Amino acid sequence: SVRKFPSLMRYTVRKAVIRLETKQKNERLEQAVVRYGHSVLRLAFTYLKNRFDAEDVAQDVFLTYHLKAPEFVSEQKERAWLMTVTVNRCKSVLRDLRRREVPLPEDLSYLPRYEGDLMQAMLDLDEKYRVALHLHYYEGYSLGEIGRMLHCSVSTVGSRLIRGREKLKKRLGEDYFEE
Repeated sequence: SVRKFPSLMRYTVRKAVIRLETKQKNERLEQAVVRYGHSVLRLAFTYLKNRFDAEDVAQDVFLTYHLKAPEFVSEQKERAWLMTVTVNRCKSVLRDLRRREVPLPEDLSYLPRYEGDLMQAMLDLDEKYRVALHLHYYEGYSLGEIGRMLHCSVSTVGSRLIRGREKLKKRLGEDYFEE
């Protein structure tokens, strides 16, 4: 009977292969969301200062990941790709909405007190300091990696980190960081 319907057999095999590929892509996406979802969301929040916009960006980033299905040689490359896509998507959202001056979120009570105070102070910083600090201290990227993500030199990243830390110390007080 298969000989009578070779096109049916090819169709069935093709359908099974597509199902398998879809299942593998879905599992890969699920693993990426579990591994990097929090980092992507935090970076987006650091940029946009709004939880709902940050969640939208995170969704867009993982949708792009799922649709493009890029192959990576290591987890570090995968993570860097996701962070870069997040940064670019956040810039696009800010540009599209033309809302450089976003009011600070009213309620950061869902964060622990120490982290809430620090996050509030970080949200008050200019975007260039806020993003550099987040990528370095929260995500653990080197100055060179951050420079590549933000399309600026290593010395510029270093300056932004120094100035950002100085502004945080001025806002929170020297003793805040000694605890």
